[in-house]
Amino acid sequence: MPGSQTRSRARDRNNVLNRPEFMSLNQPPRREQVAGEGRGGGGGPRRPVFRQQSQQEDAGGRGPRESSDRGDAADGGVKDGSRWPEQDCMQLNPTFRGIAISSLLAIDISLSKRLGMCVGAHSAGAPLRSIVTLLALTGHALPWICGTLFCLWRSNTLAGQEVLINLLLALILDLMTVAGMQKLVKRRGPWDLPPGFLDYIAMDMYSFPAAHASRAVMVCKFLLNHLVLAVPLRILLYLWTFLVGVSRVLLGKHHLSDVGCGFALGFLHFSLVESVWLDSATCQTLISIGTLRWTPLV
Repeated sequence: MPGSQTRSRARDRNNVLNRPEFMSLNQPPRREQVAGEGRGGGGGPRRPVFRQQSQQEDAGGRGPRESSDRGDAADGGVKDGSRWPEQDCMQLNPTFRGIAISSLLAIDISLSKRLGMCVGAHSAGAPLRSIVTLLALTGHALPWICGTLFCLWRSNTLAGQEVLINLLLALILDLMTVAGMQKLVKRRGPWDLPPGFLDYIAMDMYSFPAAHASRAVMVCKFLLNHLVLAVPLRILLYLWTFLVGVSRVLLGKHHLSDVGCGFALGFLHFSLVESVWLDSATCQTLISIGTLRWTPLV
């Protein structure tokens, strides 16, 4: 029996396949090697990989997790690769609405710059600059509020005081609404000119909407609705409203779209004031509060 064991050990030592460099030939093929052979196509010589037992155990413990991580990374890479062109691509096919809005804005800026003939002292409309500035001043908030207060102080009739009180409230409403919208939008004028001293007083520091145009339309509708005017005066009032809006474009303060939106906003202010019209008793109460005489409640 001992002799047979000795002979078997000698046979194992003489066996070539039991040598360390040929140990991998006795092991079954691994999955990674099969996958590598499938990818490589069997074009090159196979190189055996030797690992220690501890490394094999560690690899066996980490194998499923690493393989799953590699699979997730591969899937994520594919998914990210499929998403990247959609996220980073440019809008090469814009919508018709976007094209129309961009075209209208470009036309608005171009026409507004061309119509700004009274911007500088050396511009084409420089000789008319003083007249246009005076015309634009007639639509400013300060002259209208001061003039309304003066007429209210000189008025002695209840009907006149009622109309003037409602006109004063309409002017204040127009001033606050336009100032709030300009502060919200913050659109600069076509020539980006700094606001003047009177503009700071009336809080007219931005371009959209045009405060002078809004005020002119509101005052025009108010006077036409509550005053009896002849036909020539009505035509002059309409013409004044239009010229006030155009004067702001000639001075380079507003775009054409700003003036158009100002006209629409002024008409909206007039409609709002007409819907909440204050009667004579309420107006007398407000006058008594303003003059510190509480006569209606005595």
